[in-house]
Amino acid sequence: MKHFAQGIRRAAATVAVVGLAAGLTACGGKSLEEDKGSGGEGGAGKKGPLVVGSAGFTESKVLAELYAQVLKDAGYNTSIKTVENRELYEPSLEKGDIDVVPEYAATLAEFLNTEKNGPKAKPVASSDVEDTVAALEKLAEPRGLKVLPAGAAVDQNAFAVSKEYARKNNLKTLSDLGRAKLKVKIAAGDECEVRPFCAPGLKKTYGIDVTGVDPKGVGTPQAKQAVKDGEDQLVLTTTTDATLENFDLVLLKDDKKLQNADNILPVVNAEEAGDKAIADALAKLTETLTTQDLVELNRKVDAERVKEADAAKEYLEAKGLLNK
Repeated sequence: MKHFAQGIRRAAATVAVVGLAAGLTACGGKSLEEDKGSGGEGGAGKKGPLVVGSAGFTESKVLAELYAQVLKDAGYNTSIKTVENRELYEPSLEKGDIDVVPEYAATLAEFLNTEKNGPKAKPVASSDVEDTVAALEKLAEPRGLKVLPAGAAVDQNAFAVSKEYARKNNLKTLSDLGRAKLKVKIAAGDECEVRPFCAPGLKKTYGIDVTGVDPKGVGTPQAKQAVKDGEDQLVLTTTTDATLENFDLVLLKDDKKLQNADNILPVVNAEEAGDKAIADALAKLTETLTTQDLVELNRKVDAERVKEADAAKEYLEAKGLLNK
């Protein structure tokens, strides 16, 4: 799903698409799991129905609720369809079974790039959000998709250390870690050994002395506990990880922009949901949402067991994004 670490939230992206033809139907994908949530049917409905797509992880479900509720508030009759991975929901978006999906700029750009040019295609995403979105637009338009503007909220690969380790070595950025000439072992997936956004990238971009990878997974409790205990020094996670505080961990800033620009943006079916009113309603949310907001929303759902719909509603009301 994402270029590397996003297996923490989107590991299902590797699932084969053998059931696609049976799973999505021309009459609106009735076999897809449908969760009307608080944005479901029964809204104002003055402007017709809209189906918001969601992948099967907390953050995507929360974003889908945010989208559904602001669109409902704008007069649309909204429902949510939850699909496990991009390989399934992206074709459904193209067909119009789903009208709008919250997406990640760099990840979707590379997904469509691979779809068009094959697995060895030259990467089109970068750490520059404007360039990445421009590349995404170029790939999305021929598929009947419209890419709406990206916001400041970003969910990308990130590296964390224990607070004690950061204090002891005066670390705030990955550059600080490189300059400190410390030997570090990374708690991550075993593929970190070869992926350019993990160990090789840390060595090349920051000069970090990576001595090895402890294959405890990406952002798993076991990986974070290993860093807390001092067994490992660095853990690969994401910028919206809501449980770092539980393990007394802190992110080191990617100050040289090793990671791609996975800023969050809406992608719509141009024919079914290309209206300016839809773009305007979603723009208010996109312009307001921050990375820290996503961390807090994820935390409420995962740690406090608040329902996605309730967390989304509370947020939208607090930000003055609901008028009705």
